[in-house]
Amino acid sequence: MKKIVECVPNFSEGRDQSVIDRIGDEIKKVSAVQLLNVDPGKDTNRTVFTFAGEPQAVVDAAFSAIKKAAELIDMAKHKGTHARMGATDVCPFVPVSGVTMADCVQLAHQLGKRVGEELGIPVFLYAEAATREDRKRLPDIRAGEYEALPEKFKKEDFYPDYGQAVFNPRCGATAIGARDFLIAYNINLNTRDTKIANNIAKRVREKGYSVKDPQTGESRTVPGTLSGVQGMGWYIPEYNMAQISVNILDYKTTPIYRVFEECERFASEFGVRVTGSELVGLVPLEALLATGLHVLERQGNSRGVSETELVRLAVQTLGLNEISVFDPAERVIDYRFSRPGPLVSMSLQELCDELASDSPAPGGGSISALCGAMASGLAAMVGNLTFGKKKYIDVWAEMETISMKAQTLKAFFVQMVDRDTNAFNSIMNAFALPKGNPEEVTARTEAIQNATKEATMVPFSVLERCLEVAELVETVANKGNQNSLSDAGVAGLCAQVAAEGALYNVLINLQGVEDKDWVEGVAEKSKVIIKAVEKKTGQIRKIMNDKLGIS
Repeated sequence: MKKIVECVPNFSEGRDQSVIDRIGDEIKKVSAVQLLNVDPGKDTNRTVFTFAGEPQAVVDAAFSAIKKAAELIDMAKHKGTHARMGATDVCPFVPVSGVTMADCVQLAHQLGKRVGEELGIPVFLYAEAATREDRKRLPDIRAGEYEALPEKFKKEDFYPDYGQAVFNPRCGATAIGARDFLIAYNINLNTRDTKIANNIAKRVREKGYSVKDPQTGESRTVPGTLSGVQGMGWYIPEYNMAQISVNILDYKTTPIYRVFEECERFASEFGVRVTGSELVGLVPLEALLATGLHVLERQGNSRGVSETELVRLAVQTLGLNEISVFDPAERVIDYRFSRPGPLVSMSLQELCDELASDSPAPGGGSISALCGAMASGLAAMVGNLTFGKKKYIDVWAEMETISMKAQTLKAFFVQMVDRDTNAFNSIMNAFALPKGNPEEVTARTEAIQNATKEATMVPFSVLERCLEVAELVETVANKGNQNSLSDAGVAGLCAQVAAEGALYNVLINLQGVEDKDWVEGVAEKSKVIIKAVEKKTGQIRKIMNDKLGIS
């Protein structure tokens, strides 16, 4: 798995576009990093940058950006509605793939050391990188903000993890940490009253709010209703509305939809209405999918719909287009690192034309994967057409589960359409390597063998999944909506074609592999799987013949 780390530094400048651009240019200079999003706020006077890439490259990009911010931003002149204590206020590392939280903690230490020693900026480690329990929470470190730093540095226990305990009037101080994916989320209200927004925020945020006992005068804390949520209310002039601004620290424990619905509930009590919401920066796909699934469940509809539909439902339900257009392709971090391949992005006409050209790829391997996707799609369709029909109430739960599994399989097969062609192209590229001396010949031979093995395993993985599809198809053919029986039958045929086509591609690629033990192992496994698929598709054909009266 490719190692990817996300970094989300917040810089105390949201109004001067030239400063924002120059900081962004520093990040763009690092080739192994992708700048994913830049989100400036005029009223907050703060810009959130989101970039990701290979771990060391991300550290280098973060350091360059912090250094440039130190040159361009003077905190002595800074004013804004968002809490802040430095030119680079906060810089967290977030594990995305192939890395652990412990890895990100090490990155935080590495960056903190460089910033403290080379730039002379006091650095406090927070969240999972915190070296003290009282520094886990960013608000605790940032209490009193930039203006309080001169006095705080005089205290014995207020020493930075890196750098000197000396007030830096230009740069302030910076918090560097490691954390899980934090979702910065604003809920829009049909009021400009900051007090109402604050009151709602206090009721939902984990730390709650204080109330005085009318008899004793003593204060007590009433906890908020949502764990792992920080919140406050503010008025945004550029939007002409008040917002409840929250940080969701653990979106798996407290999903976005839960925050939205809870704010709706309290808004009603205060006589206002939630009109939409706004995501700041990027969001994990999983968070939107969970929202879409929740919506379907509340509606009593089958949850076995496509990923695209779940995202659409989430965006519409949360009102994410109210302030500006929410483009999932740009705002969902998963999509930024896994763009649809060129074949999948083609229209059906374009794909058929490309298939019929004199190019050897795409070929049978990609089409086998496509057949698997069509088999999965049809299985999901029959399941969804069964769910909700009173006649089939006994199998609703089973059909919903099948549709959801089929959607996952469909997504896999769709990816394999391009991966198969890419694997073939990798073999061609390996054959094109130079062979002018013994070292080049050895390197070329090794590259060809590795590429051929990879090209074998792509259709092999398609073959494996075809058995899963065939099992789903058998169930929908036997128990599903009989008005869609023919669709189930076609799904079975597509699964059979996908499996046999994948097998052909496995076997032809094995002819180019010199490792005989490896070849025998893959061939044997393939024979076992194809027999299981043939048995299952044979059962599907029997169901079709019996129910349609085919002799």
